[in-house]
Amino acid sequence: MTDTIVASPRLEHFPISFFAMAMGMSGLTIGWEKAQHILGMDLKITPWLIVTTSLLFVVLALSYVMKLALYRQAVLAELRHPVKLNYFPTISISLLLLSIAFLPLVPNLAQGLWLAGTGLHLAFTLYVVNVWMHHEHFKIQHMNPAWFFPAVGNVLVPVVGASLGYVEVSWFFFSVGLLFWVMLMTIILYRVMFHDPIDERLMPTLFILIAPPALAFIAYSNLVPTLDPFARVLYYGGLFFTLLLFTQAGRFLRLRFFLSWWAYSFPLAAISIASLVMFERTGADVYRYLGFGLLILLTGIVAFLLVRTGIAVWRQAICVPGQ
Repeated sequence: MTDTIVASPRLEHFPISFFAMAMGMSGLTIGWEKAQHILGMDLKITPWLIVTTSLLFVVLALSYVMKLALYRQAVLAELRHPVKLNYFPTISISLLLLSIAFLPLVPNLAQGLWLAGTGLHLAFTLYVVNVWMHHEHFKIQHMNPAWFFPAVGNVLVPVVGASLGYVEVSWFFFSVGLLFWVMLMTIILYRVMFHDPIDERLMPTLFILIAPPALAFIAYSNLVPTLDPFARVLYYGGLFFTLLLFTQAGRFLRLRFFLSWWAYSFPLAAISIASLVMFERTGADVYRYLGFGLLILLTGIVAFLLVRTGIAVWRQAICVPGQ
C-alpha cells in the first residue's frame, strides 16, 4: 500500500483545505444533535453522523501525515503560502468540533479531543499571527475570509471548555477570537470594497463571514447564562450576513465547482445552531423554524457537496498541481 502511495503523485498535491469537509460534516452532526434535543426525540441518526464524520477526519489526517512523511517540501510550501497557510487551523477546529459532537455521548473522549484541539489551535494561532506580522510577500489580494480560521477559530473553545469547567481558559480564547474578528473583518471589508473582486475559486469563502458572530454567540451563551444585549448583537450580526449572502445566491450558483464550495457548509451549520440556541433562550417559534429550515438546507447542501467532491476525486480533478 505504501508503495502505491509513493508511486502516486496525487498525494503530493493533497490540499490542506480538504479539512473543510470535516468541519462541514461536524457542523451537520452537531446541528442534528441540537435539533433532536429540542424535538425531544432520538431520530437514530447521531451515531451514523458521528462515525462518518470521525472516519472522514481520520482518513484526511492520515493522508496529510503521509504527505508530510513523503512530500515534506509540499507541506512546507503550503505553510508558506499566503492563502493555504490559513487552512492549517481547520485541523484543530475539526478536533474542537468533534469534541462538541462527542460531549453528550462520550464525555471523556470529548475532553481528550478538546484538550488536543485547544492546544493545537493555540499553536496554529501563534504561528500564523507571527507569519502575518513578519511576512515579506503578502498582498491585499491574498486576503479572504479564510483568514478567520487561525485567530477567530478560538471562539469555539468555550463551547466545550465552559461545560468542562475550564472557565478562565474559555474566556481567554473567546477574547482572542473576538478581538481578531473585529480587526480582520475591517480588513476584509476594505479588500472587497476597494480592490479587485475575490477570485472565483475563493468566492465561496465569503460564507465564512457568517461563522464568527454565530459561533461567538453560541460560545458566549455557554459563558453567560442570560440573553443579554451583547449576545443579541452577535446573533443578529450572523443573521445579517446570512441574509446578505442569500441575496447573492445567483452569483454563487454560477460558480464552477471547487473544493472551496465546502465553505458553504460550516457557516450555515453555525447560524442554524445559533438560531436553535436563540429559540431555547427566547421561546420564540420564529427562531425554531429558522433553525430547522437552515438545518434542512444544510443537509441538502452537504449531500450535494459529498456527491460533487466524490465525482471530482473520481475524475482526478482534485489533488492536482495548481490547486
